[in-house]
Amino acid sequence: MITRRTFLKFATAGATSLIAPAALARITRPGERLLRFYNLHTGEHLSTTYWADGAYITEELAAINHILRDHRSGKVATMDRRLLDLLHALQQRTGKPGTFHIISGYRSPESNARLRHTSTGVAKRSLHMRGKAVDIRLPGVDLRHLRQAALQLHAGGVGYYPKSNFIHVDTGRPRFW
Repeated sequence: MITRRTFLKFATAGATSLIAPAALARITRPGERLLRFYNLHTGEHLSTTYWADGAYITEELAAINHILRDHRSGKVATMDRRLLDLLHALQQRTGKPGTFHIISGYRSPESNARLRHTSTGVAKRSLHMRGKAVDIRLPGVDLRHLRQAALQLHAGGVGYYPKSNFIHVDTGRPRFW
C-alpha cells in the first residue's frame, strides 16, 4: 500500500529535480530535513526527506542505508542518524542544498581490511564499518570551505583529503586530520 507521503514524494520528484538548488532550499518546509546523494561508484541518485513532523521516516532511512552501502560487497548497514543530521547541518552551514557525492559510506570489515592492505590512511577500526562515517564532496562548495564548515560543527571527526578531492566526516569524538 502506498502512503500519502510516498505518493507525494514520487509525484513531486520529477518537478523538484528541475528546480535550481537555491529554490529547492526554499521549498523544503520548516521542520523537514532533506538530503540528496549521488553514489560515485554505483551511479545511483537519491533525494529524500528523511525527517519530518518531528520524526525520522523509516522508509527514507532504508533508502539512505541502501545508497550508502558498501559498493564492493553490496552489504547494507544502518547508518547513524546523527551522521545524517551532521550532513544536513553541513548543507545548512555552507548554504548549498546540493547533492553530496559519496566516495565511501558504509564499509564491511572485509572491504575495510582489503583497503588497509592497498591504501594508506585506512583505520583498522574505521567508523565506516559502524555506519558512523562518510567520505564526501559537495559540488559548488570549495573543499576547504566544506572542511571548515564541518570543523565548525564540532560534531565528530573531520578528515581532509585535497589530493583525492573529498573530506571525511564521522560521529566519533571531535578530532581532525
